[in-house]
Amino acid sequence: MTTTKFVAGLAAATALALSLTACGGGGRAAGGAAETPAAGTNKGALVGVAMPTKTSERWIDDGNNVKAKLEALGYKVDLQYANDKVPDQQQQIESMLNNGAKALIVASIDGTALTQQLKDAAGDGVKVIAYDRLINGSPNVDYYVTFDNQKVGVQQGTSLLQGLGILDASGKDAGAKGTKNIELFAGSPDDNNAQFFYNGAMSVLQPYIDKGTLKVVSGQTSFTQVATQQWKQETAQARMETILNGFYAKGNTKLDGVLSPYDGLSRGILNATKSAAIPNPIVTGQDAEKPSDKLILDGVQYSTVFKDTRKLGDTAATMVDDVLNGKTPEVNDTTTYNNKVKVVPAYLHESVIVTKDNLIKEVVDTGYYTKDGVEKGE
Repeated sequence: MTTTKFVAGLAAATALALSLTACGGGGRAAGGAAETPAAGTNKGALVGVAMPTKTSERWIDDGNNVKAKLEALGYKVDLQYANDKVPDQQQQIESMLNNGAKALIVASIDGTALTQQLKDAAGDGVKVIAYDRLINGSPNVDYYVTFDNQKVGVQQGTSLLQGLGILDASGKDAGAKGTKNIELFAGSPDDNNAQFFYNGAMSVLQPYIDKGTLKVVSGQTSFTQVATQQWKQETAQARMETILNGFYAKGNTKLDGVLSPYDGLSRGILNATKSAAIPNPIVTGQDAEKPSDKLILDGVQYSTVFKDTRKLGDTAATMVDDVLNGKTPEVNDTTTYNNKVKVVPAYLHESVIVTKDNLIKEVVDTGYYTKDGVEKGE
């Protein structure tokens, strides 16, 4: 080969490579991992936000909060809800990546079902923020933003004991006599948080069960026995009806309280007790949903754990802004949340027990909901 032909061939090959490179922009990386763009190059980038469902008003609020914060920071947002269907969420995340999302915020339906999607994200240089629910079994979860889920469970167990008169308002032993009959409910087994909530609650309830102050009349105390698939209200209601028919039907045994980890389940439980003409037992909850806020104000549901999800939205959006601008996000926990592959660095927010006495102060006066909204339950 002559020098002239060699130079010409080299130039042609270089031009072809450049043209192929130019054609590869705007979507998923082709043929290998994408490099993370340099700081300052992601202004106006697309961020994918994957939420699990619209069946709970809590998740609707979360999605809206995250979207508003990201847009205020100058990002485009693709917000999707998967209606509790894992294949839908998988497809939505794949679509976000194909459309060129530079970061993902994911509240998973099943914390073990997104391994391939997260692998694809990592291959494209896309950072992943797990939102309130830890994603398990993948090394490609970069950060986690949530509440202190063990503490949420402790708060639920504590509020049940306070409602039953076993503990006083300060959390000290109130010197109650006799035995209180209770039943236990837990969240969905495919949600990593559910086990944290249950373990936290049982850490304060078990000592009273052991010494006979509390009695679980059905005998159903293990997580697998009391878990509620997909947090469904109707599933909790059906189980409560079965328990009432099997252990309380003769009227000789009084149901004093129920540990419930979520307001939707609480409403199902209370529907069952109402149908059975059982006077309102002490029932806990979580999320301060408006229908349950009304029940609390009306003296039907005893308590909920209020988690100001505006804080989660702010933190998740700030984490995205940091990673897309070459900064390391702030975290306050680097030991607790092991997803079976790695310990995911996390930022934990605080929650608060809410009863009739402080609901307006915590939920309304902070601007989370309007007074009219909680009084009407809608």
